[in-house]
Amino acid sequence: MGLFGLLFGWPLAPVRGVIKLGELIQEQVEREMSDPAAVRRELEELDRVLAAGLISEEEHAERMQEVLQRMIGPPAAPATEPDDRER
Repeated sequence: MGLFGLLFGWPLAPVRGVIKLGELIQEQVEREMSDPAAVRRELEELDRVLAAGLISEEEHAERMQEVLQRMIGPPAAPATEPDDRER
């Protein structure tokens, strides 16, 4: 790294640390959001809330779809057919 790199890079060390911490937190949140056990708990909680009459059937279906979509990821983009001009 050399003397200049050490002298000029040292003041930026806290910034790099904060960035690394943010990356680690983001990774942990993504792992927890896609964890099958956590998803199951959320779905069970939705069923409990529906049974208690606190949400409607429509809201239950929407939230259930959101939870399942989060677990499987975003939908794939539809395949496009090649245009005649590209051939």
